[in-house]
Amino acid sequence: MVFVGAGTAAALWVNSVNDTLTKGQKSATELDEINDVLVKTTSFDEPFYMMLIGSDARADDESMGARSDTNIVVRVDPTTNSATLVSIPRDTMINIDGYGYCKFNAAYSYGGAALAIKEASELLGVNISHYAEVDFDSLIGLVDTVGGVDVTVDQRINDPDADGSVIGQKKIIIEAGEQHMDGETALVFARSRAYADGDFTRTANQRKLIAALAEKILSMPLAKLPGIVQTAAGSITTDMSVTDLYSLATQFQDGGELTMASCMVPSITGMYKSASYVFCDENALASMMQTIEAGGDASEITGATSKLAQQLGVK
Repeated sequence: MVFVGAGTAAALWVNSVNDTLTKGQKSATELDEINDVLVKTTSFDEPFYMMLIGSDARADDESMGARSDTNIVVRVDPTTNSATLVSIPRDTMINIDGYGYCKFNAAYSYGGAALAIKEASELLGVNISHYAEVDFDSLIGLVDTVGGVDVTVDQRINDPDADGSVIGQKKIIIEAGEQHMDGETALVFARSRAYADGDFTRTANQRKLIAALAEKILSMPLAKLPGIVQTAAGSITTDMSVTDLYSLATQFQDGGELTMASCMVPSITGMYKSASYVFCDENALASMMQTIEAGGDASEITGATSKLAQQLGVK
């Protein structure tokens, strides 16, 4: 009876966490639309693509969550214990059916996670099998749950807009070099765009943070994973179940050290109708995705031109 009771309690816990993790605040219609655009793989025995969508909704401005602030497509390869993160700058110009030329982050506003996944798939030319939508504010708890993360900071961050001190919140300064970050510090690191190139450095920092978090989780005993998943369920909505996540983590732990690569869609910047946009270098992107698909390092591939920008007369 004790064993039966324990098994029942475990099953109830899994079902409860699964409901929170896979449904979040989404309606049944939204979940159906997401599942319609995902191209599921049959198992975790082959490489697949997963999209990470980040929102940065502030408590004092609900409208900030209406667009995807972070868009990263990850090629996960369990066969080589590797992953490659590809950032799509939020200001990247795309042509959305029914809306015309827009910035990439508008896709989420018009059609939620489903449209963001669809546009990312078309831009990169890959099938996306899974997704995870992250609330960066809630991510503080997840970083603290794993005991913080270690990240190399390239330049000192003193950004009142990122830490909220401009409106009276706690002042957080991050020095350059190797830093151990708690949740609050990690959030500032992910938010700040006070750089000469603005969003480009910020996307690189977000990839660093995600890589550090993944490495930290995979370095922990599997016995701690249920608690981590339960915490994550409060900040992440995904199509992957508790069983899926446990299976994937086990596979990666058994495979040895995780290798992670990081890059951004090769792009140029320009003005179109008085608004600043990022324009994808189509040829460089095709080369990048071929390199990634072959398991190579595409981090040095950068943008130099754009057919779309030329077509629109952008200088």
